[in-house]
Amino acid sequence: MSDSTSEPVTPEVPESELIRVRREKLARIVALGYDPFPTKADVDTTIRDAVSKFAAKTGPELESEHPRVKIAGRIMTIREFGKTSFLVLSENTARIQVYCRRDTLPEREWELYKNLDAGDWISAEGAVFRTKTNELSVKAEHIHFLVKALRPLPGKWHGLTDLEQRYRQRYVDLIVNDEVKSTFETRAKIVRYIRSYFDGNGFVEVETPMMQPIASGAAARPFVTHHNALDIDLFMRIAPELYLKRLIVGGLQRVYEINRNFRNEGISVRHNPEFTMLEFYQAYADYEVLIAETEELLAGLVAEVKGSDTVPFGGNEVRFSRPFARFTMKEAIVHFSGGAIAAGHLDDRASLIGLVKKHGEHRPVKTDGTEGPATQSAVPPIDSMNAGKLVAELFESVVEKHLIQPTFITDFPTEVSPLSKQRRDDPRFVERFELYIGGMEVANAFSELNDADEQASRFMQQLGERERGDDEAMPMDEDYVRALEYGMPPTGGEGIGIDRLAMILTNSASIRDVILFPLMRPRTA
Repeated sequence: MSDSTSEPVTPEVPESELIRVRREKLARIVALGYDPFPTKADVDTTIRDAVSKFAAKTGPELESEHPRVKIAGRIMTIREFGKTSFLVLSENTARIQVYCRRDTLPEREWELYKNLDAGDWISAEGAVFRTKTNELSVKAEHIHFLVKALRPLPGKWHGLTDLEQRYRQRYVDLIVNDEVKSTFETRAKIVRYIRSYFDGNGFVEVETPMMQPIASGAAARPFVTHHNALDIDLFMRIAPELYLKRLIVGGLQRVYEINRNFRNEGISVRHNPEFTMLEFYQAYADYEVLIAETEELLAGLVAEVKGSDTVPFGGNEVRFSRPFARFTMKEAIVHFSGGAIAAGHLDDRASLIGLVKKHGEHRPVKTDGTEGPATQSAVPPIDSMNAGKLVAELFESVVEKHLIQPTFITDFPTEVSPLSKQRRDDPRFVERFELYIGGMEVANAFSELNDADEQASRFMQQLGERERGDDEAMPMDEDYVRALEYGMPPTGGEGIGIDRLAMILTNSASIRDVILFPLMRPRTA
């Protein structure tokens, strides 16, 4: 018996030689009269459906019913036993054996089989049966050529330590790793459920510009591009927020968008310059309404996708049972500091500066495009930060890593929330929450500021922060202020990170594991 699952590339058999041999086999297949690139395949079912349909059937039942199928897939393994052979075909995450015998295949098709390799695509037709080892199989009466894989599949892909190769050649990663296919199928289920939830609750799905004249709606550094015909610089969208709220002004009372955003910042296991967000805005709602809706959305999503309220993530069991935990930002700092920080310290600027210098990691994000420990990003000096910024920095350093179970953090400082409505009882804070799961922020929401004069003032405050060195502070958006002057009703708005949510529901350690083609630094050699 021989098993040609792969052709390992060794110093004795370089890849170029394996490719040469495969090209010779393709030439022989063409000489047999086969089209090297046929335009279609004659199939009547998928491998997944065939496996699902006949999985419960016993050998005698299949022999009695004699069901026939026409299937197609990629050859993952070729196992030879003299004049018989088993081809393991793969399609998505499903696999099935195709049993080939020299005396049951036409001579031309047996010659075709002799020139097949792991990685090639074929179609096959025949009866479904079970082997002596009870393996569900198709007894091939015909096989048809679809395409030759000129490059050999990697021999031990699971054992590779070069993760970057998997990200750079995702197409190969998908071929040989069913777990990776499953990850992206789960991601698709997440997006499908989210759309169903909002469509079923009276929201309208919309699209907003990805190139914008002003980079606003978030605290982030944008990518800059240029429109030649208009001769203007534009910014790739860092957030769709201000456009979606313009739609609330226009009378669309519930809107949502599953959007791509772009931020010209560092790369880490939790950050990618291009990422996917859900943002939704709801007239007549405040952030308390959104807390309840977020719990409902995520609890239902996890139950639908995972069939449970508990998922493993990063060595922890994360439970999505309602209600989620809840702290104010200051309460969380005191609680998770383990007694090292008293509440009174958070109201004194000098104490805050000392605490941030002692505990702060000072906005850790990577800038070199590789995995590993974070490096410092461009942020203003600690001594020049306002009190709200200092509290937020301290929270990120002291608290975030402890928020494994779903936890709402509320009462953000006004200085770090330029688009949020202030609390009536204490204007130092805004009606805002962030949801943390698995030690990272997953959602951000607030009662939207709809006072045009106050919004203009907040933008001016942000311009002052930019002058003091904070290049992530928001610029002035005069048209958005003008929109608010037409009147925006009380509104709640929220953004949820699809990529991070996918990380949690697939137990993926890096955001690159849930993005099909993550941005990578070009290789120089």
